[in-house]
This record gives sequence, C-alpha cells and structure tokens, in this order.
Amino acid sequence: MKSTIALALAASTALSTGAFAQDAITEFNIGLLGGENAQDRLNSNECLRAYAEEALGVPVKLFAPADYNGVIQALLGGSVDMAWLGASGYAAVYLEDPEAVSPVLVKTNLDGSFAYHSIGFARRDAEVASVEDLQGKVFGFGDPNSTSGFLIPSVEIPQIAEDITMEPGEFFGDVVFTGGHEQTIVAVANGDIDAGVTWADGLGAWEDGYNSGALRKAVDSGLVDMNDIVEIWKSKPIPEGPVVLRNDLPEDVKTTMTELVQSLHERDEACAYGVAAGETAGFQPIGHDAYETIIAVRQAQSN
Repeated sequence: MKSTIALALAASTALSTGAFAQDAITEFNIGLLGGENAQDRLNSNECLRAYAEEALGVPVKLFAPADYNGVIQALLGGSVDMAWLGASGYAAVYLEDPEAVSPVLVKTNLDGSFAYHSIGFARRDAEVASVEDLQGKVFGFGDPNSTSGFLIPSVEIPQIAEDITMEPGEFFGDVVFTGGHEQTIVAVANGDIDAGVTWADGLGAWEDGYNSGALRKAVDSGLVDMNDIVEIWKSKPIPEGPVVLRNDLPEDVKTTMTELVQSLHERDEACAYGVAAGETAGFQPIGHDAYETIIAVRQAQSN
C-alpha cells in the first residue's frame, strides 16, 4: 500500500514539475532598436540587463540589430521577449500579429507628458531656415520603421506646401534613408545630406539636444555640436513608443519585468538616463489604446 501511495506521489510530483517547466523561462532577451551604433546601445542598456538577470534568475541577453526591423521580426518570431519600440514599430508588430506583444510602459518626460516630436534640422552654414528652402537638395530619413524618422514626417511635411512631395527628384533633389537617427545626425553634420529628421522630446535647451532623444544622445557622445545645426521643422506631438512584452511569457516574468522598468528611475537614475536616451521622469503604465491613431496611419501608408 505504501509503495502504491509513493508511486502516486512521485507521478504527481513529476507531472507538476513538468507543468512548471513549461511555464518557466531559461533565458530572457531584450531587443534594442537601431538609432545609434550597436556598442553604444549595449553600453546604455547593460545596467538594465544586469538588473533583469538578478530579478529573473536566468541569463539575460541584449539584442542590438542593425535596423528596426530586426527587433520587430525577433519579437514576432519569439526570439526577443521585451523591447522599447517606437509607436510605428509597435504598429508594425500589431498589424502583423495582434496577439504577439502588449504595451506595458511608456517613458515620460520631465513634465510628466509622454509625447515627443520629429525634428527637422540642417547645418547652420547651409542657409536653410525651413523645409521650403530645401528644394532641389538632399533630404534624409532614418529607418522605414521609425515613427519620427519616417512615418510622421512623410505624412506631415508634404502638408506644408502643395509642391512638396517625398518622391525623389520632385521637390527634393533626392530623398534617402540613412539607416537610423544617429546616422542622420552625422550625415547632416558632415554635410553628406542637406537636412534630415530625428527625434527629441522638444523640452529643455536646443544647445543640449533638448532633454532627451537622439539629439541628446549625439551631444552626450560628442558626435555633434548643436550650435552647428538649426531646427527647420517640428512635427505635432507624437505618442512615445511603448515598452512591450511578449504575451506568451509567464505572468510572473511579465510582472517582474514591468515592475523593474517602472521602478528603474527611482532605483538608478543614471541607468534610467541611458535606457531612456536622456532625462526622464520614469516609466508609467500604458495600453494599446494610446497607439490606435499611429496604427491607423501606418496601415493607411502601407495600402
């Protein structure tokens, strides 16, 4: 009788252990969007990786592909578990598979808002004061999956005047993709293109590259002196992109990572600065509804 009970208990334990293993993770991967060189991205997020590894108790790796699509496809394929996407990047994932990921947090600005802008800029010595001054000149986008580096300016800039289009050779002499925000900033600063677009929160001083965004990161890295470039256009406010988690992760993992990122600013302000690309008031909860307009714009542009 005792052996029968022992066997039953052993079988029950094996079944429960197996069920638990199916719900457990053996590693966790964080995707980092393009926009600056891979090593800088890895350096800026190393502190987050270390905190996540400590909190989850499994190896945590950072994934820094060359372009935005690398992270998008990795999320869709299940090889990346978490990423801070741009709004257009989230729209791309959602339109491909609405069940793949969920927004959980959004980076907030020092004033508590979670909006930012696409910023058009040119070299100060190019004598370009507005988009209208770029007729016949070379204009640079960043990445096709970038909200501020492509989607929004491609919609809003042609609304400035009837003769402005994004077709190369019609208004602009040429329209090119640089590969990312950092590449656009460097290309303009070096005179390789006449103007381009990037992202910034639009708060704080121009000389600092604003409080956060690609310009601030470029200033911090010594890539650009803001006195050498001028702002020639600013978009309407854009909703900051979400931190997303794959929906098929175990609930305890999703809770742990959400709490970790949300408390990051309070826990380690320097780490939060690197992860958030500049000054931030921290990360706050966000849901899908905040991105429905961007999803609609992206869907319309792809039709």
